[in-house]
Amino acid sequence: MNRLIIRSWLLLAIAFMLNACSSHAPSVKRDNTPAYPITTQPQTSLPQNSYRSGTRSGAFQKPGELEPAVAFWRKTYAVWHRSEVAFHDDRYLDVIYEVMVVPGTVDESLTSEQKQRVSQRREFWKAQLEILESKVRFNAQLNANDRQIIAKLTSNGRQLNKVLNGASDRVRSQRGTRERFQHGLEISRRYDRQFRKIFREAGLPEDLAYLPHVESSFQPSAKSSAGAMGMWQFTKGAAKTFMPGGRVDLCYDPFASALGAAHYLSYAYSKLGDWPAAITSYNHGIGGMKRAQNQVGRDFVRIVDTYDGPAFGFASRNYYAQFLAAREIASNPIQYLP
Repeated sequence: MNRLIIRSWLLLAIAFMLNACSSHAPSVKRDNTPAYPITTQPQTSLPQNSYRSGTRSGAFQKPGELEPAVAFWRKTYAVWHRSEVAFHDDRYLDVIYEVMVVPGTVDESLTSEQKQRVSQRREFWKAQLEILESKVRFNAQLNANDRQIIAKLTSNGRQLNKVLNGASDRVRSQRGTRERFQHGLEISRRYDRQFRKIFREAGLPEDLAYLPHVESSFQPSAKSSAGAMGMWQFTKGAAKTFMPGGRVDLCYDPFASALGAAHYLSYAYSKLGDWPAAITSYNHGIGGMKRAQNQVGRDFVRIVDTYDGPAFGFASRNYYAQFLAAREIASNPIQYLP
């Protein structure tokens, strides 16, 4: 207890020192937050959406509660460039603290120095939130930056005490993929008609053909750190079960993999009963999603909000929202990527 009190007072002391240096005080506004010079690139505006009113497009539900996450991934895919990194809350994806432009020439992969800059900025936001949590706990005076952060955290009707608790541990960075997604759109034109035919003949929604935007950006030779291969990212185990003839060597064949994906998704839907769960199982596994349904029920929003399975992390929670965002952009590229 004494150690906690000492830590809290130390954080408050740091806060007061930061407030005294107003010329260097960080701001959550994009152009006023740099710890080093950053530039601003012109942005494409996305259509505004209202939250909470669920919609359905074809076979796919979009609950209103998922709209903040879908909007976040639309920005990732269609607005933020690969030179831009968003620092955000990993649970409440409408809470974006800053979008930083990485200094220097930015390629597909960041340099070690650029990664260090991103890491330093992420730690900066974690510290800011720790200080703010201490200020609120001890009813200390808030500055303008504190109030801006609070406004972000409490938007959409959230209670401050609930969302501020642990916010520093939820800081995450997301790099933009606009260039990668746009290149994936160009590649996808070679495959779209045949992929749609494969899903249509399997009795499945044709728009499942957009899934490689999430998996690989339509890169036929993609390989993940977990050993998933090809445009549709089949693991060896899944390939033996769902690939035509059980042939693992077909993982890098886009059309054979599309057939395998159709077999998998048809089976997943028959076991899980709805598309949000079936599509998420492409990342989390059918068994994993079945455990989630058994534990918290079939309501997909409730699964995303409350299921705490050990492997159900950020990627699994967001997989369906990513698919919906990719589908919206890919089905109307002129609107999103003019």
